[in-house]
Amino acid sequence: MQRLARLVVILGWLAGAHAPAVADDLDRGMTARVIAVIDGDTVVLEGGEQVRLVGIQAPKLPLGRPDFEPWPLADEAKAALEALGLGRRVTLFYGGRRVDRHGRRLAHLYDEDGVWLQGALLRRGLARVYSFRDNRAHVAEMLALERAARDARLGIWDHRFYAVRRAEPPAVPRDRFELVVGRVVAVAARRTRTYLNFGPDWHTDFTVSVGAKERRLFKREGFDLAGLEGRTIRVRGWVKWWNGPMIEITHPEQIEVLSP
Repeated sequence: MQRLARLVVILGWLAGAHAPAVADDLDRGMTARVIAVIDGDTVVLEGGEQVRLVGIQAPKLPLGRPDFEPWPLADEAKAALEALGLGRRVTLFYGGRRVDRHGRRLAHLYDEDGVWLQGALLRRGLARVYSFRDNRAHVAEMLALERAARDARLGIWDHRFYAVRRAEPPAVPRDRFELVVGRVVAVAARRTRTYLNFGPDWHTDFTVSVGAKERRLFKREGFDLAGLEGRTIRVRGWVKWWNGPMIEITHPEQIEVLSP
């Protein structure tokens, strides 16, 4: 019975059920045909402009980078985006910063039939939510789609490379984008930063760091960082090494509270 229920969930999401109509409050941009797909989250439009599908990160391909090993399922993600968009006309919708430092447009993409390409990839488990402080539109909807695919173990969520890490050394690898879950042992507010500590030794244990500017954003939105002490949370971001593994948080959507 459980297997049947899971199959029903999978078929529903793949068919596009429960897809949010997110374009209503975004700014409409140009419509153009997709003439090439670079990887699982980047396309080229007629005229040569590149578009990065904002809000998601698909498995990475080398794309000319020396000594870069392709991430698992990178070819599958690219093929899925080709099936969704290649040769089709898409409309760009903006909810934040419109161009990145590489000159690529940052947009939500909808095809001629109203299919939201970001949502379609997330539903198939071929991308993770990857948001920024200056591009936060509809991250909540994307997180819900990602969560459903992860619960159904679709795509990347059935591969250990993308496993949600426990906030316990050495379980958190460095220099990679990761999802990490654990209980906040202590919240330490300093003049320039607030630290969420996940272990008794901040010199070695996993830590989340929130800068002073970012703290003001949390405060404006009613997100109480101090109230996270003792709660289990899931965080996402690039793991760096600073007295143990650390993720710097820039906006509230990077933290999902899992326990009351």
